[in-house]
Amino acid sequence: MHALTGFSLVSLLSFGYLSWDWAKPSLVADGPREDGEEQPSAAPPQPPHIIFILTDDQGYHDVGYHGSDIETPTLDRLAAEGVKLENYYIQPICTPSRSQLLTGRYQIHTGLQHSIIRPRQPNCLPLDQVTLPQKLQEAGYSTHMLGKWHLGFYRKECLPTRRGFDTFLGSLTGNVDYYTYDNCDGPGVCGFDLHEGESVAWGLSGQYSTMLYAQRASHILASHSPQRPLFLYVAFQAVHTPLQSPREYLYRYRTMSNVSRRKYAAMVTCMDEAVRNITWALKRYGFYNNSIIIFSSDNGGQTFSGGSNWPLRGRKGTYWEGGVRGLGFIHSPLLKRKRRTSHALVHITDWYPTLVGLARGTVSAADGLDGYDVWPAISEGRASPRTEILHNIDPLYNHARHGSLEGGFGIWNTAIQAAIRVGEWKLLTGDPGYGDWIPPQTLAAFPGSWWNLERMASARQAVWLFNISADPYEREDLAGQRPDVVRALLARLADYNRTAIPVRYPAENPRAHPDFNGGAWGPWASDEEDEEDDDEESRARSFSRGHHKKKCKICKLRSFFRKLNTRLMSHRI
Repeated sequence: MHALTGFSLVSLLSFGYLSWDWAKPSLVADGPREDGEEQPSAAPPQPPHIIFILTDDQGYHDVGYHGSDIETPTLDRLAAEGVKLENYYIQPICTPSRSQLLTGRYQIHTGLQHSIIRPRQPNCLPLDQVTLPQKLQEAGYSTHMLGKWHLGFYRKECLPTRRGFDTFLGSLTGNVDYYTYDNCDGPGVCGFDLHEGESVAWGLSGQYSTMLYAQRASHILASHSPQRPLFLYVAFQAVHTPLQSPREYLYRYRTMSNVSRRKYAAMVTCMDEAVRNITWALKRYGFYNNSIIIFSSDNGGQTFSGGSNWPLRGRKGTYWEGGVRGLGFIHSPLLKRKRRTSHALVHITDWYPTLVGLARGTVSAADGLDGYDVWPAISEGRASPRTEILHNIDPLYNHARHGSLEGGFGIWNTAIQAAIRVGEWKLLTGDPGYGDWIPPQTLAAFPGSWWNLERMASARQAVWLFNISADPYEREDLAGQRPDVVRALLARLADYNRTAIPVRYPAENPRAHPDFNGGAWGPWASDEEDEEDDDEESRARSFSRGHHKKKCKICKLRSFFRKLNTRLMSHRI
């Protein structure tokens, strides 16, 4: 864990530069207010401006309206005046959520079922996928991205500006220092990672990333005409590790004895004020009345780093509710029914068809989407068209010792990590990750004695079944009582698996080292290297379909080290 970065003179100056619109009173409260029953809004003269705000590793409990000890007045007000999504699902780690947001497809349909895309892997969001911003560009939108990409960059064709965004300011890898933008992917494998467009943004180092992205969002809005529809995707680095925050936010939580929680809380509150800054800019520059603001977390909170998903079970990286139940809400003057809580089933893949529909674009069965248009469910309170969610099927994750095909009634190998929600039922197989209920981290010591309050002993099982509607905290396993439901959901897993494409998780390439790229992370693969990677993948796919593979010592060694690397990376995540 990185130590708190010192508040440098550059940081102080950058904060002063930003403070012009951070200190405005009632930045959110001065918007239109509705009294009594909501009235349908008049149809806008043009497609709405779409602002999608994604936070990183923010826990389910870590927002004021969920009873948190962390101050989030902006998020609380925006959610209260809009529609809170309390049956909203995301993925348990970074890359999967982002890939599903931008493609509208489950991981099994993009080859990204396993882990994340690591900096040195020749891998990225499949280039044959038409992304959400590309669809919006077709509908006449100006598209801009700020923040964390984490969808691969080994080729220039993988970069955000080649995948549908007109402009980009942010980081390509998974986590960077909030001030220096350095990122290490192992001992001695370190590089700078802040990019503007397709160039390294060396000159912006020193500014705290949350403030930097809020400032740039304001500049984009100030220079853009409200007469042209805008898509602004703000993927905050906050509140992912390293735990770093400007000192003035730390001071608010000086009474918190748990150091990790204190730093984490300060980062959340700083991010909340950045959202306030963006909201105020929408109003100042004439976008707000025809805008839709979507707020979403990307996965569950990391309890080892100050986050809390209480009272849900599990944490980031697991398929328990604490890993996949997301924070989410919609705030917009265009909502027909505001100031309410929605329990409609919504998944992160649903934003693709929903937003394309709002943009008056088109999607068809040929697009192969797994998402649904949920705008009527959100705006009008209708029933959700979604009745089930495939959380994932990961054939590469460590197989559970006590799972077997026999244990899955001959339908499914329960050693494989998988999770699915159908109606009110949720089924997990294999190893779903640590299944603890972790209370808020209020004590000074960490992990401390509180950690063992509801510590789960390793169970000798590989199948769990819960009625999520009646038991959202996953405390009563019904697998033994309802074998009929288990069979039905195992059959659904098998159905989905028949549509899966092979996993793409290539070995790391030493050419990706930042030392070969001027000290910065960035594209590194040549066309020849990419062709070799494609050939290797094709061979892997043919072998997976049953072709005989020649035995050789070097092949066995390569396979051994690849599996070892996969296991190490899975545990690291």
